[in-house]
Amino acid sequence: MRKPGSSIHRWLPLALAPSLFVSGCSWLPQLNARRPGNNAIITPMHCDQEKGRLRLAVKDNIDVVGVVTSAGSEYLAKNGQPAKADAPCLTIARERNVQIIGKANLSEFAVSPSGVNEYYGTPRNPFCFWTKRIPGGSSSGSAVAVAGGMADVAFGTDTAGSIRVPAACCGVVGLKTTHGLVPIQGVHPIEPDHLDTVGPIGKDIASTVVGMDLLERGFVGHYASVKAAHPTGASIRIGRLKLKGTDPKIDDAVDAALTKAGFQVVPLDPSFESKWEQAKKDGNVVAAAGAWISDKNFQSKAGVSLRTKVVILTGRINYNTKYRGALARRAAWQSALQQTFKKVDLIALPTLQGVPPHSPSALDIGQLEAEMLQVQNTVAVNYAGNPAIALPIPLRGSGFSVASLQLIGPPRGEAELLNAGRLIEKANRPSNRGSSYARLTDACPVTTDILR
Repeated sequence: MRKPGSSIHRWLPLALAPSLFVSGCSWLPQLNARRPGNNAIITPMHCDQEKGRLRLAVKDNIDVVGVVTSAGSEYLAKNGQPAKADAPCLTIARERNVQIIGKANLSEFAVSPSGVNEYYGTPRNPFCFWTKRIPGGSSSGSAVAVAGGMADVAFGTDTAGSIRVPAACCGVVGLKTTHGLVPIQGVHPIEPDHLDTVGPIGKDIASTVVGMDLLERGFVGHYASVKAAHPTGASIRIGRLKLKGTDPKIDDAVDAALTKAGFQVVPLDPSFESKWEQAKKDGNVVAAAGAWISDKNFQSKAGVSLRTKVVILTGRINYNTKYRGALARRAAWQSALQQTFKKVDLIALPTLQGVPPHSPSALDIGQLEAEMLQVQNTVAVNYAGNPAIALPIPLRGSGFSVASLQLIGPPRGEAELLNAGRLIEKANRPSNRGSSYARLTDACPVTTDILR
């Protein structure tokens, strides 16, 4: 016997879809989160769902005591032992009684920019109702959980863009922290000596500020000082980096967002682009070699996907042929950025050069992964160790409702990045996107005025 209202629940999303698209898809992520097969959380955890407590999703390459850290791998899920302790990056969250709702999905061993996971299923891009686009990786589940309202904040990791790329694909905010700022012990590694970082993902700037305060003690106080010193964009100099191959509509969206925020926009010298491109190549080499350094023991294991084994093998080739040369050029790139930050406060460019690609067939996934390494403008930042933020901005005429603007800052410039992000968000997305300020302030000793 059909349950009363079952037809309504089945057809309501279809009836609402046109208005969702017209309104910029602001409801679509939460609607998609409630559809079967979301795949954002792979290990749900007991959660009291108490009102007023912040909900945190933790990427499943970060240790949570008593839970197996699968790193998105069938092999580790079946053969790994429960973590004996939390990763140190969870210390503040535990002290503040934050609810960890579960371990979030990811690309296996965090080595894929697509966010695809063959074993657990790929998290659904929250902005796609009929067509399928990739969620971005490797922190795909973290971004989808936040976008869909399942979590207020998520912790992800970023080695070559693994926080910012899924943030860009899912229309949320992702912060890659300064290398070495947040402890990475208890995190499944890729290239910890030069690239690996832990950072927050939030639906908006306010929740990302709180996420950062859960990772760095006293951060919100520093953020408040920066906000007071730069209440508008007029005193902030933004170096604008334009790269060949970028969709012109995305470049236009970035320029429009910066203009609306009132920044001083300074075009960067064309010579900087060539340095960026070399850093991108070198960063990709170091990241690829890291997959071999950290995961070579899984090369022959049953339960590790063929795609991941190919990535590990490619890393071996890079390690033997290009890795040392790439590291030798790292200091020159760091110096180039340091000199640039004497002229501007932050650097702006798109996070991705195009809209998120459609999900490929199993036969085409390898080609997509290679293409993603070229269209994501992220790894050069990891290669230097600097912080960077990706945040959504309006996009029109490209078949996708949001683009992602990336801001890069000097080392330990997280507060400056979030303040600039606040100004961009305020100018371009004036309506609040649904953050629960009660939950945010419960987990962070600050008034709502600081977060608004």
